[in-house]
Amino acid sequence: MTTTTLALLVPLLPFLGAASGLLLGRTAPGFARPLAILPTLTSLVLTALVATRQGGDQAINSATELTPTGSVPIELALHIDGFAALVAVLVGLVASCVQIYSTGYLRDDPRYPSYAALVSLFTSAMFLVVYSGDLIVLLVGWEVMGICSYFLVGHYWETPEARAASLKAFLVTKLGDVPFLIGLFALATDAGSFRITKVLGAVASGGLDHPTLIALLLLAGVAGKSALFPLHTWLPDAMAGPTPVSALIHAATMVAAGVYFIARLLPVFEASQAAMVVLAVMAAVTMAGSGLAALAQDDIKRVLAYSTIGQLGYMAGGLAVGDRGAAVFHLLSHGAFKALLFLAAGVIIHAAGTNSVAAMSRMRNLRDRVPDAYWTMTVALLALAAIPPFSGFFSKEAVLGVAEHAVTGHTEHVPAAAGWIVLVAGLVTAVLTAAYAMRLWLLAFRGRGAEAPDHGRQPLTMTVVLWVLAVPSLALGGFVFRLLPDWFDGRDLAPTLTTSVLGTGLALAGGIVTYGAWRHTTALAARVPLGAVAAHPEGDAAQVEAEAIATHEPAYGDIAYAPDPADPGRLLLGPLHRPAAAGFHLDAVYAALFVRPVQAGASLVRFLDREVVETYVRGAGALPRWLGAAVRRAQTGNVQTYVSALLAGTVVLAVAAVLVATGA
Repeated sequence: MTTTTLALLVPLLPFLGAASGLLLGRTAPGFARPLAILPTLTSLVLTALVATRQGGDQAINSATELTPTGSVPIELALHIDGFAALVAVLVGLVASCVQIYSTGYLRDDPRYPSYAALVSLFTSAMFLVVYSGDLIVLLVGWEVMGICSYFLVGHYWETPEARAASLKAFLVTKLGDVPFLIGLFALATDAGSFRITKVLGAVASGGLDHPTLIALLLLAGVAGKSALFPLHTWLPDAMAGPTPVSALIHAATMVAAGVYFIARLLPVFEASQAAMVVLAVMAAVTMAGSGLAALAQDDIKRVLAYSTIGQLGYMAGGLAVGDRGAAVFHLLSHGAFKALLFLAAGVIIHAAGTNSVAAMSRMRNLRDRVPDAYWTMTVALLALAAIPPFSGFFSKEAVLGVAEHAVTGHTEHVPAAAGWIVLVAGLVTAVLTAAYAMRLWLLAFRGRGAEAPDHGRQPLTMTVVLWVLAVPSLALGGFVFRLLPDWFDGRDLAPTLTTSVLGTGLALAGGIVTYGAWRHTTALAARVPLGAVAAHPEGDAAQVEAEAIATHEPAYGDIAYAPDPADPGRLLLGPLHRPAAAGFHLDAVYAALFVRPVQAGASLVRFLDREVVETYVRGAGALPRWLGAAVRRAQTGNVQTYVSALLAGTVVLAVAAVLVATGA
């Protein structure tokens, strides 16, 4: 079987599994699990075969025209280079793990068949984006992922949070997709084709007439899909969906699509230095802002959501300094350890007996109760904090290294300002990342909140998946930069000395300072009876000690518990804690700037329609109605009345005639 045929089967098999699952899910629910797992696992094997045959050499290209358009052709095209081959393997691995994990996590969910089918469709759409060699076909996968995320985030549609989160995710990403679509058509018009290879050829020959406009329009769509500032606000709210969905979206599908798209078309963006600086600023704000926000969150999934936003900022930073190899390298390593983090968090949530929310300040004794999650999450957090020799260290240092290279002016098409922005923001974010990773580990596994009910050991399908993902989280980084340089345009991705020392030192400092703050707050909180919490929302340790009150809030299932006041995040952030916990109130800003004006405009239109337009419509109908009523009253059916009216009319006419004749 040819490589092209194998590549075509990769997105086709999960699509067929999704269609079969939707058709047979209700009538034959026993088929839901094999229809979810087997096609995805087969696609994983096929992606590995395609990657082996591609081998990091020349890209595999194949195309056939879908339909004659009369102008710019639309083709069913494949373009598989080393990046596409490796990203497809990541998508297949994470999707397979999510499907296997979900059989245990959602084993009692009555809507599991539709959920599994949508996950398969989601996976198929991402495969289409990864392998596609035509921008219109890529756009199809891009939009299918959007609608799948809407349904999956809103899986628990009985809750208002899930309904609001799914709608917000859909609308915010669509807000970016409108300029993205315009940018695609503008790009194809300048290049004369939607084919990626022809677009890149046109860029190389200077064939783009409006590179800055096109790049900025495309960046708007990428910001929405990959949750970059300023369109990142939907991602933390999307945690209302099932935890395996969060792992899929954050690790290998939707948010990775935007970064991968820029990597595919990086020469288009490099054609405009202004666009590269804009991308660098977006990356820097995304990195630093999300790090501060993550340090203030209490829900473990929201911490991981802001963590994803920050790591996407690193990937965008690597692209902003013109190195797609470093960006995709971090995309791959991040996909492994972020999937592990979310699925381990799912084990914690499942053990606590709740669907989605897991407040870290209310956790206790989890190390002994979920040892698999404890050890694997520890590995993933070390990878997230970029501590050597874990995978995150190598990929994050690759980004910082190319940023340092751009600062010295040795990177073509990249202004030095972009290098400085990415390098400084990346080092600051290294401190914040280690800080919130340490805080998560301490509060989740060494906290002193009230103990949640024990729901027994987790299903084997859930714990096995954690250990499978722990392997690439530990070893992927060193494997990639040592053995696969040809897959990354032949570039050396080995860590550089300067950024390695700086990045690792700052990460260790962030973790140590957070641990010291936790020990300090724990010592103060130890004098407060367990189950007491500060009356003040600021949660100052002295206030906790002086004004603690007994509270009981509903938590996991039907248990009552109180949060642990020993949160180092409050001490570290100080007055920034409250705005950081609220995501710096960006939702409120957007509501004031966009939502309320639109609602006011809609109210005005409704008023004008009801009070002005409908008034004329009602008036136009009232006049004939009144005339009809008058005529109807004259029709009495009495012959004498009609004769009398006739005689009266005759007399009136006669008198009028006499008056006219006399006057004449």
